[in-house]
Amino acid sequence: MNPYAIIKMNSGKQIIIELLPESAPNTVNSFIHGVKAGVYDQSPIERIVPGSWVDISYTAFGKKEAKYLIPYESDLHPDLSPLASDLGSVCMGGYDELGLSGCEFFLPLRPCPEHLGKYPVFGKVVEGIEEIVRIGNEPVIPVTNFPYADIEINRPINPQIIESIDLKLHKYIPQEPILKEKQLLPECWKI
Repeated sequence: MNPYAIIKMNSGKQIIIELLPESAPNTVNSFIHGVKAGVYDQSPIERIVPGSWVDISYTAFGKKEAKYLIPYESDLHPDLSPLASDLGSVCMGGYDELGLSGCEFFLPLRPCPEHLGKYPVFGKVVEGIEEIVRIGNEPVIPVTNFPYADIEINRPINPQIIESIDLKLHKYIPQEPILKEKQLLPECWKI
């Protein structure tokens, strides 16, 4: 049985995710590492791209424990076939040549074929898709101090807070995530 994560939102709703270590092992281990370090606790969702995705963070939650990068799964495990991302997928964000974020995941609101092989799907939502859609439809306001041009950054006007994430690991034994050798951190983590 795969491990599960239960995201408790300030709305009183929860989102339950089945983690997929057979599809993205290092990414799953990194997410679990972030949960255990408490990086998601009391964290506001920082970015919504209406009709596209809910991006949990782009500042590494402003927490030192979340400011690390991991290699792309395809670099570590070229034999694994990446999963397609769609509504109900859970994907880890990334920073092109810098690597994947260690903790910043996003929830697609539509099919995202442009992400295949780039942003690994490391989980699937088994409960709470309606909460993701609700968050994706929240009114937003543009963020103007983002350091990269041509990237749409909007934050929800009404804060959407992850109160906590609980893990049900079952028999899965997580490993420490493999980190990127050179930790050249994204400019947006310095905001």
